[in-house]
Amino acid sequence: MLLALILLLASCDFIQSGRIPADVVTEPVPYDSDDPAIWWNSADPERSIIFGTDKQRMGGLYAFGLDGRIISEKSVRGLRYPNNVDVEYGIQLGGKQVDIVAVTERDAGALRIFSVPDMQPLDGGGIPVFDGERGFGYREPMGIALYKAPSGEVSAIVSRKGGPPEGYLWQYILAGGARNAIQAKLVRKFGKFSGFQEIEAVAVDDELGYVYYSDEAAGIRKYYAAPEKGNEELAFFGKEGFSGDREGIAVLDTGQGRGFIIVSDQQGYAFRVFPREGQQGQPHLHPFVKEILLSSWETDGCEVSAARLGAAFPNGLFVVMSDDRTFQYYRLEKLGLGN
Repeated sequence: MLLALILLLASCDFIQSGRIPADVVTEPVPYDSDDPAIWWNSADPERSIIFGTDKQRMGGLYAFGLDGRIISEKSVRGLRYPNNVDVEYGIQLGGKQVDIVAVTERDAGALRIFSVPDMQPLDGGGIPVFDGERGFGYREPMGIALYKAPSGEVSAIVSRKGGPPEGYLWQYILAGGARNAIQAKLVRKFGKFSGFQEIEAVAVDDELGYVYYSDEAAGIRKYYAAPEKGNEELAFFGKEGFSGDREGIAVLDTGQGRGFIIVSDQQGYAFRVFPREGQQGQPHLHPFVKEILLSSWETDGCEVSAARLGAAFPNGLFVVMSDDRTFQYYRLEKLGLGN
């Protein structure tokens, strides 16, 4: 009770310091909130789902309604140190299209994949990743971003706790196999690493075909998401202005190829914003635009959607992890990004 009161008072001081208050704060997870993902229910936006990981040895993938309450029957408990999570729509499986949510399970060295919204396992108990790797953290998956190519092919781009200076990220094509279980085929090893801290946050821009990831102590790196386009580093930005780790990345699509890349400055209790489209004639030049101060504490993962999510979030939603075991929801218009 005393701890809750201290956190409440600290939170009030935090908000009064000019920070934007959350519209919804979720029920807390048992151990350690880490990374969110948004599943938009196109048939009934009010019943969209926010997923969030609880990063612990026997943690879980929690499902939340737009009111912030845990949806118990759609949550998956007992995962072995789940880390990051992502959602993709319309993967071909068993002759039909299925929406999926994928989460990295660090202690198992695997990906876990479930259908959405019915949350049926599609992975045969887990898909191993980083097979054959040696070194501290080299086989512990952390970040994940799902990429849907124009052909409809879906792949998972996965980062890890530790890795080499080249080829830190591995990319796997996901496809249906026996008994409607998804199988993964390694197609690419890519991505530079500064050698400091780690690489956790990964985000893909499906429409423009790029992948971004946080080299936590160094900057944001950008590559093509399609393996056939090669492994050239297209941009390395966000190298200055951060108080601490560069963490969660969210890509906001405001239409016509424009938008913003939002990155958590974890120890700065802030978010730094960069133009999605770059500058005129220089699509890979991403200068700093603005800083956003929210009421969340030491945000790790974040996610954004410009879709209409019911009456509470008619213009879209920004979801962030907060270091008090919760996730916070913000109406997108409160970020002042002009969408």
